[in-house]
Amino acid sequence: MAATAGRVIPCKAAVAWEAGKPLVIERVEVAPPQAMEVRVKIKYTSLCHTDLYFWEAKGQNPLFPRIFGHEAAGIVESVGEGVTDLKKGDHVLPVFTGECKECAHCKSEESNMCDLLRINTDRGVMLSDGNARFFKNGSPIYHFLGTSTFSEYTVIHSGCLAKIDPSAPLDKVCVLSCGISTGLGATLNVAKPKKGSTVAVFGLGAVGLAAAEGARIAGASRIIGVDLNPNRFSEGVLTTFIITTLYLDLLPYAKYPSKSSTMVSAKKFGVTDFVNPKDHGKPVQEVIAEMTNGGVDRSIECTGNINAMISAFECVHDGWGVAVLVGVPSKDDSFKTKPINFLNERTLKGTFFGNYKPRTDLPKVVDMYMKKQLEVEKFITHRLPFSDINKAFDYMINGEGLRCIISLDE
Repeated sequence: MAATAGRVIPCKAAVAWEAGKPLVIERVEVAPPQAMEVRVKIKYTSLCHTDLYFWEAKGQNPLFPRIFGHEAAGIVESVGEGVTDLKKGDHVLPVFTGECKECAHCKSEESNMCDLLRINTDRGVMLSDGNARFFKNGSPIYHFLGTSTFSEYTVIHSGCLAKIDPSAPLDKVCVLSCGISTGLGATLNVAKPKKGSTVAVFGLGAVGLAAAEGARIAGASRIIGVDLNPNRFSEGVLTTFIITTLYLDLLPYAKYPSKSSTMVSAKKFGVTDFVNPKDHGKPVQEVIAEMTNGGVDRSIECTGNINAMISAFECVHDGWGVAVLVGVPSKDDSFKTKPINFLNERTLKGTFFGNYKPRTDLPKVVDMYMKKQLEVEKFITHRLPFSDINKAFDYMINGEGLRCIISLDE
């Protein structure tokens, strides 16, 4: 074991002391891992809209001081009692949800919603003893999503760590531990388009573009992107990605001011056609049906907007069409559609984290990248040193890019 095993490690962490205030790089103490926990040296992390949403403390009970971050890659420093499948030096991806491998969900081939380690945005302590592992001058600092990757070292439940190929570049595959896998899996694991099929993607944010990437990988002949911003389809321009829902960066419009920046366009992710609902005097599902001789084979909804959900379902072809809901709406939202749409053999599905089991399936997603089947680099638009982490928040608020990689090795 490492010389640091079993000891408190002092390190730098970006601490959010108050809602909406810049993070402060502090010297904190990170306690050793307890039973079924792992202490990880974080090498690279990126900013997701979930971090931004809870940093702003909008719509939920504030929990501060807190160390945010959940999309990352690192190396195991030490393990706690009972951890047998990870050891010092293993390369891992922390995940905001987990896989205990013992509950009914984990044992089911159809579910990834672990009873023990399912996402919990309110919990700021570890499961084993209800205490934090971060301290500053003896006072605890709360965890976030069980990961808290805005720290040089962090402690994570072993069930929330995916062991990956050690040759995979951590500064690239770190983005696979949240939003991109969510969109990719929604297409490949749930919608399952066949080669030559037609696919519609609602919302061209990071998750929607990952869904389009999945359709490209599956061999779709036509990928229709639906968004209110025409710049998303323009060559060389990609505009703001905005969140009004919880958990993932799914809704690409409506809250923050739009600001264009020179980046990739949706075409780079396989999108062949663009439809702006504002350009038509009829429901967008009717527009898509006319474009595709009755409807698309598959649709993936990545906004959390109720009207988009209805359109995504009603735009699929009768007889075999499948619509998949990815976007997270407000908990009290509801929508209606005519029962005849189901009786005419259209299928509506939902998904969580792209139906990937973190420990079992994420290593395979990394392997897809290593085999050059999945293109990760085009999602990465900025890189920053850890000391400039607040610039990553500025980029996201201003809509300047998709994913910003933050290096903790300065």
